[in-house]
Amino acid sequence: MTVSRPDDVTRLYLTLGRINRALRRDARNAPIGHGALSALATLAASEPIRLGELADLEGVSAASMSRIIASLEKLGMVRREADPEDRRAFLVEPTSDGRRVVEAGRAARMQALAARLEKLSREERDDLRRALPALEALVG
Repeated sequence: MTVSRPDDVTRLYLTLGRINRALRRDARNAPIGHGALSALATLAASEPIRLGELADLEGVSAASMSRIIASLEKLGMVRREADPEDRRAFLVEPTSDGRRVVEAGRAARMQALAARLEKLSREERDDLRRALPALEALVG
């Protein structure tokens, strides 16, 4: 795919977005919304981090992240602790309940994806398998 083929770029962009939304719809049994689950998954994959850093990683404002963290804290899914390097700031990390929610959300989406993949022909699944390295390179 060359950059001179904007139709291909548009198709890929729209398709990736549609796949993501479809998997979220298929796995609606999560106890929290997509934004909160995404923030929680980022926390589960890192050391305790500051709220501002988490907001940057998630691509949202610090105010939005503050609301997300406050709601997760009320649900017992995250805890805050004072930053030992700057007592005015705090670090956020998931609780064991929060980690379980991330695992359950990921499992539900994996099941949804597996169900969709099963509907494809063997050739289509093989095409996707061959495309994985290129898709992974887009992320890295």
